[in-house]
Amino acid sequence: MKTAICYYSYHHGNTRKVVEAMAEGRDVDLFDLSKTTEANLEAYDLIGFASGIYAFSFHRTVTAFARGQLPEGKRVFFAYTYGGAKGMGTKEMVKIAREKQCVILGEFGCRGYDTFGPFKLVGGCGKGLPNESDLRRAKAFFSSLLPVG
Repeated sequence: MKTAICYYSYHHGNTRKVVEAMAEGRDVDLFDLSKTTEANLEAYDLIGFASGIYAFSFHRTVTAFARGQLPEGKRVFFAYTYGGAKGMGTKEMVKIAREKQCVILGEFGCRGYDTFGPFKLVGGCGKGLPNESDLRRAKAFFSSLLPVG
């Protein structure tokens, strides 16, 4: 199954750690959306979108990318990291996927180290996250999306 994960990971690399754990040992193409704004996703059977949660939603880079680059009818999933709360998390991404008649397979989220905004004043929250347990859960989630065999 040809798989792509398109992600944006900015502050502490929390989301990058999660998608790298998912891709480890598998044939997965990772698209770092801080470095690219276009990708031909037509040939992929499974497409993941991952982001930290910024102002209670996926980063605008990811939502804009999905809006412009996600082909219709694909199987998709979402992954995210968050500091204080996931907020509405995937709401906008779900809307985009539904508009493109995609099959939404699920989502994975975990806390990550966050020093943005008010968290900076107290030295951050979620220090040491995502940890090995979180990354194992991310791998297990991703494995559950793949065909057996």
